[in-house]
Amino acid sequence: MSDAQYQYIKVTYKLWESSWRSDAVVLDRERGIYTDPSRVREINHVGKYFSVPGPHICQPSPQRTPVILQAGTSKSGKAFAAQHAEAIFVAGHSPVVVAKNVAEIRELAKTQFGRDPQSIKFLALICPVLGHTEEEAQEKFKYYRSLGSIDGALALFGGWTGINLDTYGDDEELRHVESNAIRYGWSKATPGVDKWTKSTVGQHITVGGLGATPVGTSEQVADEMERWVREADVDGFNLKAYAVKPGSFKDIIELLIPELRRRGLFWDDYAVNHGTYRENLYGKPGQSGPPDDHPAAKYRWNAGVDAEEHKIPDN
Repeated sequence: MSDAQYQYIKVTYKLWESSWRSDAVVLDRERGIYTDPSRVREINHVGKYFSVPGPHICQPSPQRTPVILQAGTSKSGKAFAAQHAEAIFVAGHSPVVVAKNVAEIRELAKTQFGRDPQSIKFLALICPVLGHTEEEAQEKFKYYRSLGSIDGALALFGGWTGINLDTYGDDEELRHVESNAIRYGWSKATPGVDKWTKSTVGQHITVGGLGATPVGTSEQVADEMERWVREADVDGFNLKAYAVKPGSFKDIIELLIPELRRRGLFWDDYAVNHGTYRENLYGKPGQSGPPDDHPAAKYRWNAGVDAEEHKIPDN
């Protein structure tokens, strides 16, 4: 992550948390006052990359700072995530690869930034291929792969990661590659793969992209998801990857979700009914704003506090 990105997110914290006092909106219909102007101020940020006078142009949302989601596991990406992210998208073909990144970010969050490492949610990319029987699922998977292009998949990989695999030999084994955006690795423990080469990477990406692609019945796929939670320490899954639509989503709804519900692993209703996204992410009523150990919290201009008593942090 660049210095500009760090400055950018701090500017947004100032706008979301420091520009409007928590009780700025009074909604006094009798006097015709929507907002008390003494409780709204400019942030007057002047920096190397951004100059933002403010104030925030509208009333902040109930969350003020929206939930910060992040993707990218390069060295700088991990540091940024450990400091600022509340949920992180991770990807890998096996739990052992993802587990290392998860552990490093949680440790950084705790030791470098004083955050509760378990408050950060990790969502693993996954593309399940489901069938009523294992044979049906395998036939689907074989068919889906036949529709893909290896060259196209490798071009996608380059676009996603900034890494050109054409610089590697056709039979050269790949273990780790890295760019400014991502550090990506392959594990020898991946089922069905003896050696990761440019060709096997391309084949895998044709169905599932950079994530795992469990193939089987709903019971088998649910078992694999539970294994990922145990071994990679992830909190949930990102089903952004799909083979076909609406077919992949239909299979998830009709086959996988009932099995996950049977195991008590999929929610039936919101944890906080009528709550904000953050309240439901943490499962905590009242946790609309960032937790106190999140860097955005120090920018918060609380109700009843005069502007002179709450100086906008410079960093």
